[in-house]
Amino acid sequence: MEQEQLDTLKERVHAFMREDAYRPLPEAEVRTGLGLPDAEEQILSSALAALEAEGAIIRNRSGLYGLPTRMNLVVGRLSMSPKGFGFIIPDVRATEDESDVFVPGSALATAMHGDRVVARVTPSEMPGRAREGEIIRILERANTHIVGTFERSKAFGFVTPDSAKIGRDIFILKKDFGGAKTGSKVVVEITKWPEERRSAEGRVIEVLGKTGDPGVDVLAVMRAYDLDANFPPAVAEAAARCPENPLPEEYAGRRDRRDFPIVTIDGEDTKDIDDGIYAYEKDGGFFLGVYIADVSHYVRAGEPLDTEAARRGTSVYLVDRVIPMLPKELSNGICSLNEGVDRLSMACEMEIGADGEVRSYEIVPCVIHVARRLTYTLVNRVLAGEEPYVSDNEDIRPMLETLRRLREALRAKRHRRGSIDFELPEIKVKLDAEGHPVALVKRTGSIGESIIEECMLIANETVARHMELKEEPFVYRVHETPNAEKIERFQSLLAALGLRLHIDEDGKVQPRDIQQVLDHVKGAPEERIIGAVALRSMQQARYATASLGHFGLAARYYTHFTSPIRRYPDLLVHRLLRETFATGHIPAEKRERLRATLAEAAEHSSARERIAIEAERETTDMKKIEYMAQFVGETFEGIISGVTAFGIFVELENGVEGLVHVSTMVNDYYSYVEEQYAMVGERTGMRYRLGDAVTIIITRADVQARTLDFVLKDNGVYEPNMAKPVKTAAKPKASGEKSSGGRGRRSRKKKNEKRHEPIIADVAATPAERRKKTRGAHGTQGKRVQEGERAARTAAASVPAKPRATAQRADGTRGQRPARAQQTGTERPNRGRGKSSDRYDDERGPRDYHRVKVTGLNSAVWPDPPGYRAQRPDTQTEEKPRRAPRPARRMNRKTEGGTGNAE
Repeated sequence: MEQEQLDTLKERVHAFMREDAYRPLPEAEVRTGLGLPDAEEQILSSALAALEAEGAIIRNRSGLYGLPTRMNLVVGRLSMSPKGFGFIIPDVRATEDESDVFVPGSALATAMHGDRVVARVTPSEMPGRAREGEIIRILERANTHIVGTFERSKAFGFVTPDSAKIGRDIFILKKDFGGAKTGSKVVVEITKWPEERRSAEGRVIEVLGKTGDPGVDVLAVMRAYDLDANFPPAVAEAAARCPENPLPEEYAGRRDRRDFPIVTIDGEDTKDIDDGIYAYEKDGGFFLGVYIADVSHYVRAGEPLDTEAARRGTSVYLVDRVIPMLPKELSNGICSLNEGVDRLSMACEMEIGADGEVRSYEIVPCVIHVARRLTYTLVNRVLAGEEPYVSDNEDIRPMLETLRRLREALRAKRHRRGSIDFELPEIKVKLDAEGHPVALVKRTGSIGESIIEECMLIANETVARHMELKEEPFVYRVHETPNAEKIERFQSLLAALGLRLHIDEDGKVQPRDIQQVLDHVKGAPEERIIGAVALRSMQQARYATASLGHFGLAARYYTHFTSPIRRYPDLLVHRLLRETFATGHIPAEKRERLRATLAEAAEHSSARERIAIEAERETTDMKKIEYMAQFVGETFEGIISGVTAFGIFVELENGVEGLVHVSTMVNDYYSYVEEQYAMVGERTGMRYRLGDAVTIIITRADVQARTLDFVLKDNGVYEPNMAKPVKTAAKPKASGEKSSGGRGRRSRKKKNEKRHEPIIADVAATPAERRKKTRGAHGTQGKRVQEGERAARTAAASVPAKPRATAQRADGTRGQRPARAQQTGTERPNRGRGKSSDRYDDERGPRDYHRVKVTGLNSAVWPDPPGYRAQRPDTQTEEKPRRAPRPARRMNRKTEGGTGNAE
């Protein structure tokens, strides 16, 4: 009761400050303005303190309370760049066009990435530039636990965070080492936040293992994102009490669909099966039943299973494991639509015309019995007419043919209304038993996957329309119109390629306009690049309580109904549907309570989804870099996928992307011409444009920094002897094991022999092996220049080393990749291992899924890639006079609290 009273008073105070107060006020005047008696002075103080902690109001130095927006302040979440600056994403924007707030490194105070802060704002002096701010207060700290690598000395230690966005090391006292040794990957709990001249302090609470050991890399990502495969005891106990099969008394009040030959279609390794389908032709059209696991029957609101599922928000599909939203007793057991057993289900049964339009439908609870568990591979082979698959599956072939015709009708309807299809391949990393990558497998869509996709999309649309027309509280999946600025950039790219995107008089673009551009370039060399840029131009899909439509699908109504085992919003949707079964409407007393709570649940689910996508992408990118480490020094064909002032990004055929830094382009001075999306040579006029094909040499693959560096074969110099491979843990070799095959040294390729399969990553190859492997393969100057370079290095080696100065290179710094849209693409089937129902909500969508996130591009000073040397006339190198060596000055790590510092 006291909490409700406090919440009510907070709303009154905030409304008073917003509508009636024309200046900052002391507490006494706030009380007078609200007409509160003196007896409520204490609760008013509590309400003001709570609002101040939330950042809704600000108390200034004079003790007066006011609104941040009227005090030239902004409240929001800090997003850091590894280069040392950050942006504040405001909680509230006065207008849609209001920009984020840029915060230079000198104005960060002690704020860290993810902190919720208050900043004083200065308008930008240049039009089109972001506002600038200075952080004056930290409302909420985000990083209570940090994952990093431990380094120790006798009296203290440091942890270097894995995240480049956390730019400060964590100081560890000797008593807080927790058994960690130098090189250990650890989890640190912050015990003292950073101050102006002091780093944060912490204590080691978990040692994950030695950096490079099998499984430690993925485990570190799990800890960094607070992902736990284990469930709390109360949740585990509740799951253990769940029956293995539904009880007969639970069938009451449900439609009996056990005589329907329902099938499921999934991947071979799928264990959590959400959905089944059944279809036949009827009255010139189709009957389609979509049967979804009735998770809401077993996971009741407010119980331990529900509380934990809501906290997790979604299942997370990392590169080598699944972290489920629900315990396996439910996700793989009683809730999973397994073959040959009865299951409780929520059904959407529809009659669909030949034109793909839904004529009628029913949403009902039922009990089903899955007749067959099919796989995408089997369905594809049956529909392709392959033997013996056709003759072995004659019982289901007629329904599969019906489903194919239904899929064609549904796709045709979507295309008529302008739905966008991004047909981009997905790259999957194949691992061995110890978690080492052995192959990158490209996956493209198939007829089996497309059948499921179309069935799930129409069910989601039907359920969303059903609840919107009832005007009941609900959770929708929304994808809003693209940002005008991103569409303008996309239009400029198309103009550079001789294409044009239609934009109406209001400056708006329609989905069909984007699809027309994609259809125009289908099969052309620039198809993949234009598709990727269009994808990044989309808004981020999210969950909301308002039906705002889905731009990518050109759908007026959309929700997520079909994956309640692995997505919490789907579970909420099932509960809300269940509330309407008795009377057709949600009871009035529940309706208002739901309106107050659903918005927060939708926002939390969107946030958890983004975390899951980031973790999935990080583990995948990490393994891709590890896989490519074996190919350092080798030549590949690629497509320019990005152009910036500091270089060009090149994407290889296997979906991996790396950087060609401008400093390695040696035949001219190159400038970035933004309107052409190109780097252009000043003297030669040579142009490297987005979408162009190039040949590159891989010069470095750094698993820890997540970087992959290239040089252009015809416009750069690669010196194999200077390229030191980044060390990672080698795969242990059994005694007596031969070096050929497996992860050992690769055999020499015979003349004119073609490599048909990619080689298993040899990340443990020695420098000598790499020299032998690449000797004479690359370079442009020949033996004479190489001898000159070796002489120069010999002369330089005789001079004592000087401490390294932190100076910015004249040839430019390594900057960040241009920001890309976070959730882009078209809706995908609401199922599968880690696939979201749409590529807008799945940042691991076809383009972004396989893009390597080169986080190392953000370092403030960018060194030349290993193996690069400037191309210069072949002149005789003068050897510097020798002098007696002197002891090198020992460099100590910068420490805190009175320890002698040397930098």
